[in-house]
Amino acid sequence: MNTSNNSEQNNEVAKEIVQPENATVNQQITPTSELAEETPEEKTEENQPEKEAEATITLPETKDGIVEAMEKLVEQNDVPQRADVDALKQAFYKLKSAENNARKEQFVADGGNVEDYVAEQDPQEEHFKDLLNKIKDKRAKALEAEEKIKADNLAKKLQIIDSIKALTESSDDFNKLFKEFKDLQQKWNEIKLVPASEANNLWKSYQIYSEKFYDLVKINNEFRDYDFKKNMELKTQICESVEKLLEESDVVSAFYQLQNFHQQWREIGPVDREHREEVWERFKTASTEINKRYQAHFETLKEQEDTNLAEKTAICETLKAIDYSLLTSFKEWDEKSKEIIALQAKWKTIGFVPRKVNTQIFEEYRALCDKFFEKKAEFFKSLKDGMEANLEKKKALLEKAISLKDSTDWGKTTDEMIAIQREWKTIGAVPRKFSDAIWKEFVAACDYFFEQKKAANSSQKENEVNNLAKKKELIEKIKAIDVTSDAKQASDDLYAAIEEWRQIGFVPFKEKDKIYKEYQTALDEQFDKLKIDRSERKLQNFKSNIDDIAGSDKSQNKLYKEREKLIYQFNKIKSELQTYENNIGFLSVSKNSGGLLKDMNNKIEHLKDELDLITKKIETIETSINEPNQ
Repeated sequence: MNTSNNSEQNNEVAKEIVQPENATVNQQITPTSELAEETPEEKTEENQPEKEAEATITLPETKDGIVEAMEKLVEQNDVPQRADVDALKQAFYKLKSAENNARKEQFVADGGNVEDYVAEQDPQEEHFKDLLNKIKDKRAKALEAEEKIKADNLAKKLQIIDSIKALTESSDDFNKLFKEFKDLQQKWNEIKLVPASEANNLWKSYQIYSEKFYDLVKINNEFRDYDFKKNMELKTQICESVEKLLEESDVVSAFYQLQNFHQQWREIGPVDREHREEVWERFKTASTEINKRYQAHFETLKEQEDTNLAEKTAICETLKAIDYSLLTSFKEWDEKSKEIIALQAKWKTIGFVPRKVNTQIFEEYRALCDKFFEKKAEFFKSLKDGMEANLEKKKALLEKAISLKDSTDWGKTTDEMIAIQREWKTIGAVPRKFSDAIWKEFVAACDYFFEQKKAANSSQKENEVNNLAKKKELIEKIKAIDVTSDAKQASDDLYAAIEEWRQIGFVPFKEKDKIYKEYQTALDEQFDKLKIDRSERKLQNFKSNIDDIAGSDKSQNKLYKEREKLIYQFNKIKSELQTYENNIGFLSVSKNSGGLLKDMNNKIEHLKDELDLITKKIETIETSINEPNQ
């Protein structure tokens, strides 16, 4: 076997394999060209720095719960995961900071100056720090023990290399030498952790003398070929397993499984020269693809974290850009507060940012939020109580004037507007910086209403005159209906005229009763000619009244009241009907009750007609109520 040729081969192939090893989202993965002296075999999981694991612990919602969780970590035998400890630490100080901010806000709200506030001592914090120190000591002791083990293992492996080197120079019986060599290989494989700084050179020395043993010792062909064959089978199995990892959806899991296969590969001896390049190329190709996928995965996470950082930075810039000089009123401060609260809610939805700037961006964000709410507290405190009260009263009147300015209930709203203007004059001064603005808004709202009222009155009078002319024309049309030739057509024309009357709007108030009386007289004359019963006439009159109500102010309330009144009448008549129906049962079996029985039957029929009419009236009201929503 040619040792130098094999080493050169390994070094050349190593240049083409990407080994992200312990790369994280926040670390730059080492380019392939910088690993020219390493092979995939030489990177093992046992000698890598501890990977950045995510926290597995469930975070309690209280400081007591966090302290209790930390105590459990201290009590366990194993060294706690750093991610769990950091997560508990961040959660504890986040809650502590929130409590302190709440005390500070209460201190300011109670009349204290924010610069005079002094944070209270937290007994829990001292105990929490003590627990952190205990974990730190435990981790230091574990690391110290591990380093001692690595140093011992290094000495053992150096001794093994020296022993293999001695075998290459021995002239003892081959079978004895081969057995010793296999025993040394077994011992080598059983020894795991060594100092990371020595792992590469240690493996190279071991490889050199292992290959030299096969080359220099006059091993018989049978054992050599058998060993090569078994090594080839094992390395082929590893290649197949690594190639299956390419189908693994979890690229992180695939990468760390690959490290185990690296370890197995390095523990297997060489193969025959004919297949050495082929099997190595197969292993290298699969390893390279897995490493590329692993690297691409973390680059994607890195891009997402950069995007998150950009979004959080934008929020900070928005907070920085607040011009406090423009916030000169209660309303402006309230509106800006809503914007800040919305930004805080958005911040919570944004994911992680690169670890190296995480603390910095959060501290900047928290300081800017604190500044805003401190400025707001100072503003409210700076106003004098009397002027603040006046400002609030005028704002209330302004809002009322604004809410009334679009009203079309001219009479009622006019009285309310005049009352508001009188009350405004009784209120004292407000802060100068608000005085002109709020006065202009108030005057604008009042002027707008009275201008609209003036325009509406002019337009309404013109419409009412036109409607009066239309109704007079319709009355003549009703009178002209010929009921002698075709009764059905005459009835249809009459009901069409009634519907047309309902579609016509209001008339001048002083003409209202007169024109309605003329209309009703014309209808009654035609109803009499067509012999239409009184119930139908009542229903038509009722529909006309409902149309008038629907066109008036607060029509919905009036319609609901009318419906309640009808329902009450319906229930009353229904109860009366039930009484008559019960009584008629007794009369039917009594002698000499013929006349009284007839009267009661007539009464029952009358009550049923009344119920039917009320039902139709209720249906008319419900139709009118629902029409605006159709």
